[in-house]
Amino acid sequence: MFQGLPPLAPFRPRLLQDMKGYSQDKLVRDVGAGATVGIVALPLAMAFAIASGLKPEAGLWTAIIAGFLISALGGTSMQIGGPAGAFIVIVYGIVERYGVANLLIATASAGVLLFLMGLFRLGSLVRYVPVSVVIGFTNGIAVLIALSQVRDLLGLDIAKMPASFFGQINAVALHLQSFNVFAFVLGTLCVLGLFVWPRLWAVDSQFRRQLKAIETVSALKATSRIPGPVVALVTLSALAWALALPVETIGTRFGGIPQGAPHFELPDFSWETVRLLVTPTLTIALLGAIESLLCARVADQLGDAPKHDPNQELMAQGIANAVVPFFGGMPATGTIARTVTNIRSGAASPVAGMVHALTLAAVVLLAAPLAFHIPLSVLAGVLLFVAWNMGEWREFARLRKFSNHYRLMMLSTFAVTIVFDLTVAVELGLVLAVVLFVRRQSSIFRAEPVARTEQQLTYKLYGSLFFGAVAKIDLIVAEVDRSPEPVNVMLDASHLISLDTTGLDALEQLHKAVHKRGGQLGMVGLHEQPRSLIERSGFAARLHTCQ
Repeated sequence: MFQGLPPLAPFRPRLLQDMKGYSQDKLVRDVGAGATVGIVALPLAMAFAIASGLKPEAGLWTAIIAGFLISALGGTSMQIGGPAGAFIVIVYGIVERYGVANLLIATASAGVLLFLMGLFRLGSLVRYVPVSVVIGFTNGIAVLIALSQVRDLLGLDIAKMPASFFGQINAVALHLQSFNVFAFVLGTLCVLGLFVWPRLWAVDSQFRRQLKAIETVSALKATSRIPGPVVALVTLSALAWALALPVETIGTRFGGIPQGAPHFELPDFSWETVRLLVTPTLTIALLGAIESLLCARVADQLGDAPKHDPNQELMAQGIANAVVPFFGGMPATGTIARTVTNIRSGAASPVAGMVHALTLAAVVLLAAPLAFHIPLSVLAGVLLFVAWNMGEWREFARLRKFSNHYRLMMLSTFAVTIVFDLTVAVELGLVLAVVLFVRRQSSIFRAEPVARTEQQLTYKLYGSLFFGAVAKIDLIVAEVDRSPEPVNVMLDASHLISLDTTGLDALEQLHKAVHKRGGQLGMVGLHEQPRSLIERSGFAARLHTCQ
């Protein structure tokens, strides 16, 4: 019964492969890289959760639980999983429309769907999403992330931001009179600091040779390793606390972060609820699959580990997303910024990602009360920096170098992502990609006249005769109908690459037209695929010549 189906993907985490020959040197590298990424993930996880309309601990425990599971069970050696900026707009919209409880159900359902995608070997299909569509929705999400942070950056007194693009603009415009200059200064200092910090310690070799104290060089190197978001978080939070600045903080909005492990809770699950959440579930699963596998490809290019297993990665992403909702978490996927940090910090295996999760857990359990004083405008500055780095803005300047098809797909996906939502944008992008591909392929197919006599018309076929190109066969039918005398038609198919059933139907209509006029239709030079279809359909027996 199932003999014709492809085999299911085996469940083989990359961790098992990388543990063979694992050495003490690799352990030291993994611990160092994992600790570094764990510190980097701290402000990002909180910022992503708050921007998504959730409490900061939702992002922290998602980074811990999902980050550990994705590294331990995934199909890559270097990828770091957790909450991602790409989910902010999606999660905020789901919370606004369906509530937090239904977000948890949609996330768990998306986890099951992701696991099944990997199990049935659908990981490679994600690569078929055109790059123009990916760039379009990535840039659109970056714009929406930046817009969602305007409230906290300006310190505006808005109880709850709308989920829609125009609604957010209207809300900001109506509350500009509540502008808080202190929040704006802190957020601006954060953004500027994040841009300057990596360049501040880029001491050139000539300057280093002029330094007299070796200790100074060592101190500079050590300082430069501290992640910029952590420096901004600590220094600006301390400044706001010391000066008692009147700005909103994590403590004033959320009451701080609970110092303890989250409780396991089952959401109010029902089949009727799942049916209502089909669209959010598909959105989370689709975005999670695309983001995680794009991140895995980036890791393949930067690292020297074996190439990732897309199906195993999707299964790990599915397990992580199916588990975290029961601890109040949010959707998780592969994160490019933290993955790149992990690779550049010297990671050698998935152990680094597991250490990153454990490091973050230790920080949360031991230092959660300190988060009370973190200004929300500083976290907004971190997310504005993330949005800037997330967008591929140079692609807009390069549009003039590409075809109108590429421009249409990218710009339409970008605009629809901003105005409507990601699901509609990706659907529109894929539909446009298919339509434009069909149009391009139909233009490639040609039926060129080679010879013409009173008794015979000879044509040479080029390309693929499929549903998008049959109109060119109709032109031959019209030529036959105009002939006053019986006429034979010979088709040279030596350059015909492929034939589909619609193309076959067009050939049968041509045969009827020729036969009606008292002539005969023949085909020569058939390749394997067109010949097979013509013979299986029985059309070969009706042709005068078929070879």
